Amino acid sequence: MKRLFTILFLSFLLPSQVTAAEINKVPEIVSEAAILMDTQSGAVLYQKNADVKMVPASLTKIATAIYAIEKGNLNDMVTVSKEATDVEGTRVYLVEGETVTLKHLLQGMLVNSGNDAAAAIAIHLDGSVESFSQQLNKYLHETIGVSSTHFTNPHGLYEENHYTTAHDLAVITNYAMKNPIFKEIFGTKELAWDGQEWDTTLVTHHLLLKGDYPYEGITGGKTGFVNEAKQTLATTAENEQIQLTAIALKADFKKQIYHDTQALLDYGFQNYRTGKIDRSSVYQLGEQKFIADKDIPITVPIVPVKEFVTSKGELKILNANGDTIQTVALREESNHLAAEGVNNSKSIDSLHSKGNAIRQDTLFIIALFALASIVLSARKWNSRI
Repeated sequence: MKRLFTILFLSFLLPSQVTAAEINKVPEIVSEAAILMDTQSGAVLYQKNADVKMVPASLTKIATAIYAIEKGNLNDMVTVSKEATDVEGTRVYLVEGETVTLKHLLQGMLVNSGNDAAAAIAIHLDGSVESFSQQLNKYLHETIGVSSTHFTNPHGLYEENHYTTAHDLAVITNYAMKNPIFKEIFGTKELAWDGQEWDTTLVTHHLLLKGDYPYEGITGGKTGFVNEAKQTLATTAENEQIQLTAIALKADFKKQIYHDTQALLDYGFQNYRTGKIDRSSVYQLGEQKFIADKDIPITVPIVPVKEFVTSKGELKILNANGDTIQTVALREESNHLAAEGVNNSKSIDSLHSKGNAIRQDTLFIIALFALASIVLSARKWNSRI
């Protein structure tokens, strides 16, 4: 009864306040490249020049941070070298011979964008900036799985062969956000800094995270700027339905890139939610049956979803515009069940009921919009009488 009431209530609410066309409106982005991803599933919800090689500026530090967290010991005492103190640009004013924990350097690098902190991290981990860059690239390609990124330093100061893409940056950020230490530092708004020569409170440069541009649900962010990159921005945000990663690259002005980011997040929150395919859910194509061999987060459009399975066992999830937002690899069921010694006919019935769970949500949404349309049509008919 409660669910029926919700349907009836929303059927009156939706037509007068929001339409499907308004929900599906694709944002107009000024930044030269941009992408919006579901942080958990990796589904691409919006992209513009996302695979074009770009200069990331200080967004490089996202990669440096997660590499250092996974490779280093955060309690290590790092002795700062002269090479680190000589790095140009934004800094936390380290001095030669100063000792700082690796974690505190990571905080200074992400919160205040300290280039000197980034260099100190690199030299501590791999002996030199050059060796660090080689190991970082290997890590990004082999562990995280990006293919269009090549970094020559840990901080993002411009060098000719230092590049990435909006897509790769989003993948790196998604990976990093699964680490609780990174997530904590990435979302830090203020931090006490008691350096040998600089005693202050660091405040994030990210205006959405800081609150200068109020936006509900911001969980982390990193800014960047060099002349060749112009403004760059990485942002994570969430509500009760979905976690989002937004990357925007090469905007002329701060106001533009923050406006673009807010538009991307609005689009994501209004149109999508994160669902889940339960382990052992079954999808059928003719005589073929395909199964999920683990729990898989997927992104579901809030408006009616389209999904189908290919003969290769790929579940394609489309939005209302017909764009593929996610491809999920499934395993052919007979192979899976044979390997585990499961009775085939018995398992199909029980597993298929699990697989229907996400379809029930979809049917509920479809029914909601259908009922809303009927009510709206009835209103228009009554107004003519």
